[in-house]
Amino acid sequence: MAKILVTGGAGYIGSHTTLALLERGHDVIVVDNLSRGHAHNVDPKRLWRIHLTDTDALVRLMRAEEVDAVIHFAAYIAVGESTREPELYFSNNVGGSLALLTAMQQAGIKRLVFSSTAAVYGMPERVPITEDMPFAPVSPYGDSKVMVERILGWLDQYRDLRSISLRYFNACGADPQGRLGEEHNPETHLIPLLLRAIETGVPITVFGDDYDTPDGTCIRDYIHVSDLAEAHICALESLLNGGPSDAFNVGTGTGYSVLEVIRAVEEVTGRKVPYEIGPRRPGDAAVLVANADKLRTVLGWRPQYSDLRTIIETAWAFEKKRTAKGQ
Repeated sequence: MAKILVTGGAGYIGSHTTLALLERGHDVIVVDNLSRGHAHNVDPKRLWRIHLTDTDALVRLMRAEEVDAVIHFAAYIAVGESTREPELYFSNNVGGSLALLTAMQQAGIKRLVFSSTAAVYGMPERVPITEDMPFAPVSPYGDSKVMVERILGWLDQYRDLRSISLRYFNACGADPQGRLGEEHNPETHLIPLLLRAIETGVPITVFGDDYDTPDGTCIRDYIHVSDLAEAHICALESLLNGGPSDAFNVGTGTGYSVLEVIRAVEEVTGRKVPYEIGPRRPGDAAVLVANADKLRTVLGWRPQYSDLRTIIETAWAFEKKRTAKGQ
């Protein structure tokens, strides 16, 4: 099996993917500066606390560990924060990626799986969204991912770097065995916010109920984090087997409105979700749903946990465990 370096592997999706890689038999080392990840998500023997801009340290590590490929998660991901601090997002997401790619070039590593996002599409004119739709980001976060995807295209052409970009829709849920889950600070994802509203009694705000959808609230495509981790392994193994550079949507093709998710949370937990209706957020599209046929057909990916009830059940189990620990 291969030796894989995972950047941002102490974060939410990175830690789930690291766990899945190890269970598949790969050897893994994690690079994370822990600015937004959590050390308890990673075996300390596998964790290297290095910033991506420290190119020399990355090159030394890659050479010493004889790394075969990289999965690159390390990025800031909050759309709202990116509009308030765009320089931070371009510096970290684009600058950090360039430093990593430079280190890979110097260490002779030619395979990369890149954590991209559906935000590269902006507010698409049609759904479900296919990979051939144009880039049209509406936030610095989305644009930072577009920039890296474009850089990867040039490096494929002129540096023989083979890469696969995975454009996530709404990652959610937790490890089915309860070992890992969402611990963002601050939390911005809908399902953990709903679960915490139940626990605290503090109402969550639903941003808009006047969209052109059946119940007026935004519709999104929710993908279980363990299925998302599996997509990374499919992409990685394609590259290791000599596959070409490409880009894939990672979603289910099924959308749920905010109110539908609230009702599902109430059914799973047996408790009412306190919420209030607020104004729309700037830049929120009415419907964002993936067409993931390409991922299924080309890489053979099959989601196992992404029905809404399973997503919420795993998230609720982890949330109760997290709260019991006082985290």
